[in-house]
Order: sequence, then structure tokens, then C-alpha cells
Amino acid sequence: MDKKLTLSLDGTVIESAKTYAKLHNTSLSKLIESYLASLTKNKKNKPDITPLVASLSGVIELEENFDVKDAYAEYLIEKYK
Repeated sequence: MDKKLTLSLDGTVIESAKTYAKLHNTSLSKLIESYLASLTKNKKNKPDITPLVASLSGVIELEENFDVKDAYAEYLIEKYK
């Protein structure tokens, strides 16, 4: 079900978006709709993980009872002695 939405945007942004939409044979409404859909589609507000970060995942093994806060506190104590 389509609903109307009123937006306030900078005039130059609107004109650029209209030109872009025309070059891609779509309407400005469809362009904005697809953009908003891509932002909200099944991401649950999780950031994208880059291939580099994914490849590094699991490289370091830590003890089960490793406490990150304690380790960081010890690091800071050593750093600022």
C-alpha cells in the first residue's frame, strides 16, 4: 500500500537526484524507496563487516575466563607508570 511522504531537502540535492533517477529510468519516489529499503532490510542495525575483518575473525584465541576490562586496566597501568 503506497502512502505519501513529504520531505524537505536542499534544492540542488533534489535536482541531482531527479537527474540520476532519469538517467536510470526510474522515478524519484522509487529511488528513495529502494534506498530506504536497502538501509532497513534485515540488517537489524548491524554494521557491515568488511572481507578483511571477516578474514581476521578467529585469528586470536583467548582463555575462556579472559576479562577484557581487566586486561585493558593492566595495560593502562603499565603504560602510565
